[in-house]
Amino acid sequence: MAYSIDPIPANCYPGTTVLINKFDIRDESILAEVEGTLTAAKAAQWLSGPEADSFDFDHYRAIHRFLFSDLYDWAGEVRDVNISKKGTAFCPADQIYEQAGRVFSYLKGQRFFCGLARDAFADALTDLYCSTNMLHPFREGNGRVQRIFLSQLAKNAGHMLNFAGIDGELLMIATIQSAQGVTDLLRRILHDAVR
Repeated sequence: MAYSIDPIPANCYPGTTVLINKFDIRDESILAEVEGTLTAAKAAQWLSGPEADSFDFDHYRAIHRFLFSDLYDWAGEVRDVNISKKGTAFCPADQIYEQAGRVFSYLKGQRFFCGLARDAFADALTDLYCSTNMLHPFREGNGRVQRIFLSQLAKNAGHMLNFAGIDGELLMIATIQSAQGVTDLLRRILHDAVR
């Protein structure tokens, strides 16, 4: 949980940065382990038979709710605190719905990238990745939701997106660079991951 949160105690146990959770786990490393195990199983379940296929913000939120509902009461709810990570300030909490409206309306207007050849699809996917990353609508779990959503979107458009083959550290570097407007590395990574 490497986020800077404003204010620090929001959704956390008093005096800690450990998110309040249904298991009452108060150790950050144990919570991260439990969260990783639970969400990995739920992600596989979602991808085998998704419960939503509208590719709108409700769909995005439904993925989060599905992944995290066993752990957090606020699963699927938009955050109400401002967050940043590794120097990147994400969309202010009070602007998330407005920004999400723009992002997902654009996606719908582009027919969810259906009919695009591989390279054009990978380019469009890179731009969407940047937009959804900067949106960061949830208090925790944004990257996992984003990867599932984009994988599902790719499949719907007739492509395969293999996040499992991507070096996580390299993707983090590319994500940080893209938040600063430099998308070359991210574009290359996603082009290589689209089949």
